[in-house]
Amino acid sequence: MDIFDIIGPVMIGPSSSHTAGAARIGRAARGLMDDEIAKAVITLSGSFARTYRGHGTDRALIAGLMGMAVDDIRLRDSLELAKTAGLSYEFRLEDIPDAHPNTAVLELTGVHGGRLSMRACSVGGGAIRVEKLNGMSVSFSGQLDTLVICHTDEPGVIANVSSLIAALNVNIATMQVFRRSAGGDAVMVIETDNAPDQESVNMIRRLRGIRTANLLRRL
Repeated sequence: MDIFDIIGPVMIGPSSSHTAGAARIGRAARGLMDDEIAKAVITLSGSFARTYRGHGTDRALIAGLMGMAVDDIRLRDSLELAKTAGLSYEFRLEDIPDAHPNTAVLELTGVHGGRLSMRACSVGGGAIRVEKLNGMSVSFSGQLDTLVICHTDEPGVIANVSSLIAALNVNIATMQVFRRSAGGDAVMVIETDNAPDQESVNMIRRLRGIRTANLLRRL
């Protein structure tokens, strides 16, 4: 545990859970999107739904989608800045059964037609947990540099990725693999001690069986 686990993050806004955590959720979605975001439909559940305007959760989520950090002074004006930048957004309120009280579901559309669906929750102190990606159950926090790799579930794909990462001199801290079914869609979530550069990520994208690969830099 470090000092920021006790006192919370340096941030703009009244609440580490409702503001800083929300901004990190937005930044995580932006980092996983292969396209510039044109439209965001955001569903809020639980406490997020009840207090999102008063605690600035709406502004924080949009700020994160625009790449702002939790301590960016522009966060207060993010809704207006989004409109100026051509980012359209819509907030919906829904009771999601068995969801964490601070849950947001982001449905994103890119300027070139790219799409991303992400469900995440703010778990306290500005920390988050991503729980679903394009409908698939996952679990990661973004506290370390994280490779999120969508691929087909077939022999050799994981070995090829891990071998390439080793050859790039990138050390794996943790690795998880999630899949819908044998032979179907799968997601590798690899937390690293040292972030690969963009060319390294592009090399991973060119491996057999890889559909998308994105580096989510620590939030």
